[in-house]
Amino acid sequence: MSDIQHDQPAGEPQGVAGAGEPSAAVVDKSKRRPLIIALLVVVVVIGGLFLLYETFIGSRSVTTDNAYVAAENAQVTPLTAGQVVEVSVVDTQPVRRGQLLMRLDDEDQQIAVAQAEAELALAERRYTQSRAQGSAAGASADAREAAVPEAQARLASAQADLERARADYQRRASLEGSGAVSAEELTQARNALSASQAAVSQAQAALSQARADAISARRNEAATVALTQGVPMDEAPEVRNARAKLQQAKLNLARTVIRSPIDGIVAQRSVQVGQRVTNSTVAMVIVPLEQLYVDANFKEDELGKVRSGQDVELTSDFYGDDVVYHGKVMGFAGGTGAAFALIPAQNATGNWIKVVQRLPVRISLNPKELREHPLRVGLSMEATIDLTSGRR
Repeated sequence: MSDIQHDQPAGEPQGVAGAGEPSAAVVDKSKRRPLIIALLVVVVVIGGLFLLYETFIGSRSVTTDNAYVAAENAQVTPLTAGQVVEVSVVDTQPVRRGQLLMRLDDEDQQIAVAQAEAELALAERRYTQSRAQGSAAGASADAREAAVPEAQARLASAQADLERARADYQRRASLEGSGAVSAEELTQARNALSASQAAVSQAQAALSQARADAISARRNEAATVALTQGVPMDEAPEVRNARAKLQQAKLNLARTVIRSPIDGIVAQRSVQVGQRVTNSTVAMVIVPLEQLYVDANFKEDELGKVRSGQDVELTSDFYGDDVVYHGKVMGFAGGTGAAFALIPAQNATGNWIKVVQRLPVRISLNPKELREHPLRVGLSMEATIDLTSGRR
């Protein structure tokens, strides 16, 4: 048998199966089972590790990066109207409690103080005058009452004269027929009797008038001393009213000098020199950097174990992870952000889709840490609440 050799075409690799032959398997069948088992073992291990993490680590805390720095800002509002003559601070400037912020023109207030001082002095003089008038009225009433006994004495004297005149007339009248008494003497006795009767009537009228004058004088005294009797000058109504007006005028004068109510940073200064402000104008805002807090918005399904007083660790994008703040849970908001939105969501439609809501949780910050690393309102924070802390 002769050996016939056929030359293989150039460029065709040797050992390559023809088009009709099946391709070789990528993985040998004998190795597939161990690989599948190994993959299952890896999945089970990862699942177990995740379960252990959630059980012993993840369930011990909740974290959110939807948190922001906030503060109870102090709005600086003038308590009296006036023109701004001086502004001593600018935005971003640190200020201390009691530091001068701005000053208003105080000429009107100074005039008001002078007027109030004059009114107080006048009220005190009127009080003194009322006391003097009361004393004079009392003296007059005493004098009127003293006139009553004098009038009584005159009446008694007139009555005595009347008795003598009546007795003299009767004696003379009894002698009229005997000729011992002349007609002229009898006429004089009758006239004397009439004059005595008139004097008695006059004395009675004078006594009644004296008594009426005494009563009127005493009542006038009571009316005069009604505002001052038993009341010292400092407690007199007119004096107290005038003093209150003076205090108000001095207060308005003091309010032309506006000082910082707290320590903080000036923000949103909106007044300029020469501007006319009223007692409702917000001149600027003071942010208390040592009294900042954080509003952290947690999902509603994360808050089941969150309680007030639990420890919180926070980091800020401003400083990075190198600076860690420590705080406490202060409390929860009264509702979600969507509930207090200007246009609350209406879920009464037929295509309603449930959306997980977030509830703001207020977290206090350590003042010492804030002094060391100051924050600003509105900065982003990441908050992690330790659910195991704060337990009793």
